[in-house]
Amino acid sequence: MGVRPIDPPPQAGSAGKSNAANRLGGFAAAALLAGASVIAPALAPFSMAAIPAASAACPGAEVVFARGREEPPGLGQVGDALVNSLRSKVHMPVGAYGVNYPADVSAAKGANDMSAHVQSMARSCPNTREVLGGYSLGAASADLVIALTQPGFGFTNPLPPGMDQHVAAVALFGNGTRRILGPVPDFSPAFAGKTIEECASGDPICSGGAAEWSSHLQPSYIDSGLVDQAANFVAGKL
Repeated sequence: MGVRPIDPPPQAGSAGKSNAANRLGGFAAAALLAGASVIAPALAPFSMAAIPAASAACPGAEVVFARGREEPPGLGQVGDALVNSLRSKVHMPVGAYGVNYPADVSAAKGANDMSAHVQSMARSCPNTREVLGGYSLGAASADLVIALTQPGFGFTNPLPPGMDQHVAAVALFGNGTRRILGPVPDFSPAFAGKTIEECASGDPICSGGAAEWSSHLQPSYIDSGLVDQAANFVAGKL
């Protein structure tokens, strides 16, 4: 079924405001539903050393990544792999920020922190190119940040106008919102050309149909080369 793109809030006219609000509300509800659809923890047996912080106070680029549900604080397995791969592909310091949220069932909590961090970096390091990303529940958090232009449904800190110019790329993995609303260009035109969405074969969260839960877990993205593919895309935007 086709999905109408979300438009920026109109400047005048009550009918236009109502229509835009309905569309924004529909998107937020879909993002919340996508987060709730991740009913099992997005965890797989894993061991990796922590990624060191970038040496420069204002790196050339920074990955701001929201981990999957019930992963321990930090970037998460997919976020770690994305940063490692990206650092091997570009000739600039790449910083990393793990979105600070409980990673329970609320995508809005992650969206609020991601947006706040991007705005803080835009003030303190205006030349740093931001790369937004998320896996599973974290992807739904990133969806809220790039799509909603006004507060709603627990998301209280949308990006101000023009802030998208600080974002070089968006990388989403196992994104449940995709199955409900379609790809990012359908609901976030401002980020359409900057976004890559990866959905592993058989992942029930983003592909639907007959699928296996194991296809949603991190190895399906890391070991298959999908994370490396996303890093190539991001590197091309920096």
